Amino acid sequence: MRLTAGQALLRFLAAQVVERDGVRHRFFGGCFGIFGHGNVAGFGQALAERPDLLTYYQARNEQAMVHAAVGYARQLNRLGALVCTSSIGPGATNMVTGAALATVNRLPVLLVPGDVFASRAPDPVLQQLETAARGDVSVNDAFIPVSRYFDRIERPEQLLAAATAAMRVLTSPAETGAVTLAFPQDVQAEAFEVPDEFLAERLWRIRRPLPDAAALAEAAEAIRAARRPVVVAGGGTIYAEATDALRRFVDATGIPVGETQAGKGSLPYDHPSNLGAIGATGTLAANRVAAAADLVIGVGTRYSDFTTASRTAFRNPDVRFVNVNVAEPDAFKLAGLPLVGDARATLERLAELLEGHAVDEAYREEAAALARDWDAEVTRLYRLGHGPLPAQSEVIGAVNDAAGPADVVVCAAGSMPGDLHKLWRTRDPKGYHVEYGYSCMGYEIAGGLGVKLAAPEREVYVLVGDGSYLMMPSEIVTSVQEGLKLVIVLVDNRGYSSIGALSRSLGTDGFGTLYRYRRDGSLGTDGNDPGAFLPVDLAANAASLGAKVVRAETVAELRAALESARSETETIVIAVSTDRYEGVPDYESWWDVPVAEVSETASVRAARAAYEEARRERGAR
Repeated sequence: MRLTAGQALLRFLAAQVVERDGVRHRFFGGCFGIFGHGNVAGFGQALAERPDLLTYYQARNEQAMVHAAVGYARQLNRLGALVCTSSIGPGATNMVTGAALATVNRLPVLLVPGDVFASRAPDPVLQQLETAARGDVSVNDAFIPVSRYFDRIERPEQLLAAATAAMRVLTSPAETGAVTLAFPQDVQAEAFEVPDEFLAERLWRIRRPLPDAAALAEAAEAIRAARRPVVVAGGGTIYAEATDALRRFVDATGIPVGETQAGKGSLPYDHPSNLGAIGATGTLAANRVAAAADLVIGVGTRYSDFTTASRTAFRNPDVRFVNVNVAEPDAFKLAGLPLVGDARATLERLAELLEGHAVDEAYREEAAALARDWDAEVTRLYRLGHGPLPAQSEVIGAVNDAAGPADVVVCAAGSMPGDLHKLWRTRDPKGYHVEYGYSCMGYEIAGGLGVKLAAPEREVYVLVGDGSYLMMPSEIVTSVQEGLKLVIVLVDNRGYSSIGALSRSLGTDGFGTLYRYRRDGSLGTDGNDPGAFLPVDLAANAASLGAKVVRAETVAELRAALESARSETETIVIAVSTDRYEGVPDYESWWDVPVAEVSETASVRAARAAYEEARRERGAR
């Protein structure tokens, strides 16, 4: 069949099918796009001509549409993806941050940025980057380090190999992330004879490989020998749909579980073996058990510095690691015994090898008691009664109480993710969606939109601070356009709360983190107020974008607004101000952020001394 390269790509994408555990469905659920001279006559023309092949969604910001695609893929446990297409130049490079976020979080998204002319006949075209040392470079080269797979299609025939390679990566549990097919605008519009087999339905089976039998036997022996083992459940537990297998494993063995940000929801919050969040933003229960653990069983975790508290969470000098991961590099981390395989299949096999084994009953009860104590602490923070402005923990408590068991909370950056990690009571494996691999400000509303696209039957609560909101509120418009209701709780603390707290801990008094007028050449710090706060009305902004807006002055008003929001059919924004200085405590956790070694400021010098002492106490390297 004679088609343009743009038409051929569209038909190929529409024919891709994925299957896991006998369930199959189309892999691509649609395409976000903003059109310009780099894609309007090629891939854009193909989308316009055949809307039945791939649903087109209009976006307002190229970075935001990639975030929406990431939210979609995560909600579907990486078994579905969206396409994002842009023009050349700024339209393309706006997607680079989204590509980085997708790749860091190991979530599939296909990016099709327009590119300059492959023929180079009219060079330099509008928005083309020229480099004296190379004739084949374009701004799309910026995608190379943040993509799992990158290809520039300089002839239509190259699409055949490039598209197939792209699908291999997108459907790989071990390698997935952003895939970029840079598509020169003249090639998109050029026709060629497309083989029938390229356009035929293609099935990609997601298999569940098991680790080597000898490694499994060694791991089972290590677990039997351990007196204080702990499981660290990461995002791979949820993506592999291994949560039921994990529950059976811990019910049988009594081994307690700590959850990473991506792994939160691996067990229901009230399971007696669930100690909650672990690491730098961890609970007292999980961090106490982690500190004394003699064996750590990591399931689907990449052991980020937040999970390991900058490699100080596991302080038993004899601690060993057994790492279950489908990605080989992660399985080998921390000099652990690598079990390279699918999380669900591996946990099921380990349970078979450990039949009849359980930890000492005293250890099981110790963990359960710590979990009960932590739940009481969450209740206290939910009902703090702080005033005159409420504490952020009270806002989280109000939203958690309003949310149903299968509803989803979405967040990404600022102080909220750490508090959510500690405090959110998760009842469903897909009920917690905090992007913390890249912690990208501006992700929240767009990511929530992607979640709602993937799970329209669920209520989606987007918790976003004023800093993140100002970065990217644009997809409120898209949610209204598509009739995809979001409940957005806009938490206003007049600045960058998270970095303000970090700044104060480092002795710099919140410098550059408050929204204030410039006075006497300075924006001021927490301790030096040069002027009033800026008169920014974020609620009015949200209303101007088409959302219904409710202002809540108290926790009671917030709870009433959340109750009313359930009956709404369109996006609603509930704006509430909070006290930026009333934070959730750290619970025997630490995060390594260096303090200036030399300073003229006494508070910085004091912070440096405290930092060095903390490093010594923690045995930090």
